[in-house]
Amino acid sequence: MKKHGILNSEIAKVLADLGHTDTIVIADCGLPVPAGVKKIDLALELGKPSFLEVLQAVERDMVIEKVILAEEMAEKNPQLFSIVREKFPKTETVSHEELKRLSKEAAAVIRTGEATPYANIILQAGVIFS
Repeated sequence: MKKHGILNSEIAKVLADLGHTDTIVIADCGLPVPAGVKKIDLALELGKPSFLEVLQAVERDMVIEKVILAEEMAEKNPQLFSIVREKFPKTETVSHEELKRLSKEAAAVIRTGEATPYANIILQAGVIFS
């Protein structure tokens, strides 16, 4: 039994298996999960768990080197965009279509219950040493 950190065994395993530059996606409940990419479905009902709840839990357990958002989030979901940009000032933006294409290379997509526009993020793993 784990004492702290992420208790979800699938997420804990994916994070433990990540190497430098590997990626995961935290997604709203509408993002399509590409064939062949592991889907970890946490969605219970609309809004639960939220994108931010899951992002905060993952951030505590993962060395994050790079963050990618859909550029459409800035206009369609400005409050969430601001929160993420404040947390990760060097956030890269790409089109939503490019984000979906990049998600095909992810180790896993963690599906939340989030039901706001473009609430999706790609997290690239860093290393624990410098």
